Amino acid sequence: HLEMSPQDHDDSSSHNHVEDRRSPRRRFGVVFVAAVFGLFGGIIGTYVAQDANLVDLNNAESTTQVTSAPVVVASADESSGDSLIAKVAERLANSVVTISTTVNDEAGGGRAVGTGVVLTSDGEILTNAHVVADASEVVVRFAGETEPRAAKILASDAGNDLALIKVDAKGLVVATFAKPGSVQIGDTVVAIGYALALDGGPTVTSGIVSALKRTIETDSGALNSLIQTDAAISSGNSGGPLVNLKGEVVGINTAVARGDSESAANNIGFSISVDEVLIVIEQLREQANGAERKEGFLGVGLAAREDGGQGAIITNVQPGSPADKAGILVDDVVLAVDGEPIDGQAGLVAAIRDAVPGQTVKIEIFRDGERLTFEATLIARTE
Repeated sequence: HLEMSPQDHDDSSSHNHVEDRRSPRRRFGVVFVAAVFGLFGGIIGTYVAQDANLVDLNNAESTTQVTSAPVVVASADESSGDSLIAKVAERLANSVVTISTTVNDEAGGGRAVGTGVVLTSDGEILTNAHVVADASEVVVRFAGETEPRAAKILASDAGNDLALIKVDAKGLVVATFAKPGSVQIGDTVVAIGYALALDGGPTVTSGIVSALKRTIETDSGALNSLIQTDAAISSGNSGGPLVNLKGEVVGINTAVARGDSESAANNIGFSISVDEVLIVIEQLREQANGAERKEGFLGVGLAAREDGGQGAIITNVQPGSPADKAGILVDDVVLAVDGEPIDGQAGLVAAIRDAVPGQTVKIEIFRDGERLTFEATLIARTE
């Protein structure tokens, strides 16, 4: 299943236990939105727990029979930009593709379907890493084409849930990305993707940016700096773009929240922010050219604050680690890294993971009623 284990925190040493001191809370699952088809064609929802007590995350199955469907534009109000949304859908139609993969695993294999965004005219395509994970074959179909094209995986970063694939092509219509820092809460956004793997064109839905810099936990680690939106995002949308009314990509759709019997989670979707996407694209290109990607390592164990306050509690410090050398102690509360507030342990894990070995980071700590700042020079994480 996809439950996050203690060693996924910033303590990769197997002999260092990471104590879980999380208090009881209302729980919801976070669902990766690739459509996964088993041998019998059912769509299987792959759940990713935000709370480590959520288990049995891969057994929700429903069978969907569909036929050819046109582009669907939903949640668009004529008085608030219906025509703009239609223009956005038209502009992006040839830059958004459906991705199908053949997956061979212990369960007998199957097929996963997601969405991708065209990066270059000669065939570079961006999607989610979980869309192409464990794929033995990847094919891509473009709008207006009846036959899929073979694709190869150039590079994949499970930690940031982004992957770069390539088809042989010329003259493709390239998507335009928004400038980093341009997204604001309340902006109207449009989600485009092949929801439920429906035949025909992509599904287009609209909403607003509900929040910025969200952090969620997944089996591969933590995803941070996410855009939260109420635009409808469904299975099959993974890897598709979230765009503004200029038709610029502001995020890559990756997950939605699902409530349980005790808590509701309506219209909560998550997209990887363009601020992160543009950085990771270059890292993926370097990786495709043979560069080895190394993550930063601090050397601490973490727990959430029981009082619901900001930050994460240090539960242990590995001797000789960057944290130890910086003077960080057990029971310190980490509030910020390089001036960016830390919202829970997942936020700290992601902030350190995204830094590079040799980088010096400023870590703001709350200790004995005082705010203190320490500088730690990160080392490379080892498996």
